[in-house]
Amino acid sequence: MKAVYSEAHSSHDPQFFLVRGVVRKTTEQPARATRLLDGLNSGKHSIVAAQSFGAGPRARVHSPDYLAFLEQGFEEWRALGDSSSEMIPNIHAHRGEGASYPASIVGRLGWHTADTACPIGAGTFAAACAAADVATTAAQMVLDGEDAVYALCRPPGHHAYRDMAGGFCYLNNSAIAAAHLRQKHERVAILDVDVHHGNGTQGIFYDRADVLTVSLHADPARYYPFFVGYAHETGAGAGQGANLNIPLPLGTGDADYMLALDQAVRRIKAFAPGALVVALGLDASEHDPLQGLKITTEGFRRIGATIARIGLPTTLVQEGGYLTDILGANLAAVLAGYESSR
Repeated sequence: MKAVYSEAHSSHDPQFFLVRGVVRKTTEQPARATRLLDGLNSGKHSIVAAQSFGAGPRARVHSPDYLAFLEQGFEEWRALGDSSSEMIPNIHAHRGEGASYPASIVGRLGWHTADTACPIGAGTFAAACAAADVATTAAQMVLDGEDAVYALCRPPGHHAYRDMAGGFCYLNNSAIAAAHLRQKHERVAILDVDVHHGNGTQGIFYDRADVLTVSLHADPARYYPFFVGYAHETGAGAGQGANLNIPLPLGTGDADYMLALDQAVRRIKAFAPGALVVALGLDASEHDPLQGLKITTEGFRRIGATIARIGLPTTLVQEGGYLTDILGANLAAVLAGYESSR
């Protein structure tokens, strides 16, 4: 399987992460990409440079005011004169009836962020755009005839809504890949195997019938993103029935996870899409610092094999998976499992 990568991710090096009221260094560090590259090299995967697709793929998914904020906001923030080196919100909008879009960059920062986990620095927008190009390049390679392509995206994307950053995510790479695939396919499915619910992806497609969103994740009753990701969320309007959430008890291991994945596969096959996007979080690992689920390296191999047996052109988009000695091995296991079953 070919892999797509861009070194431009390294311009995003966030420092701020608030955990239970304590400021720590974020777990979403540039070194993640190095470990994932190690996994690709161990599997002897050919690595392809990302192409530039311009603003079009981003604009299919994200709102104009949000994209303008990401592109221009840091310069406005810096012009305040007494601001920090990263944009961190100290207020979040209640977007109820009567809420107005503010002129102040401080207000717009609160409007466009779901939490404090998305510090925006001088190189954040460039890195996010590069990640979107990585995902789009991979999707285009699939459209051009590749059976499956892996996109090493950093920063990740599945918590980003149409007009909000959240959970380390700025541009929704998986949604961007799906929208790109929709140019050829009438229906596309997104399977999210990250330990966290893909709340941004769900929000983007929740009222659409042409994109099925399926997410397996740690139960949000006690795990990020807390407010969405429950089984009763099945879509709205035209999208009713096109969203499936499978929340799992904290600490779920390989056996029960594979049963849930079988349920997800049945739903995807019933939807009969022309292509599949996999939001490939590796943070369900038993060794991941976020400690939500307990998937082994062999479990990741089985996940890859099960996805391959769906039998669809597939774009695998990197989401979570944080700094452990086994991160690269887990990626290699997913891809090897996929290749062994095609």
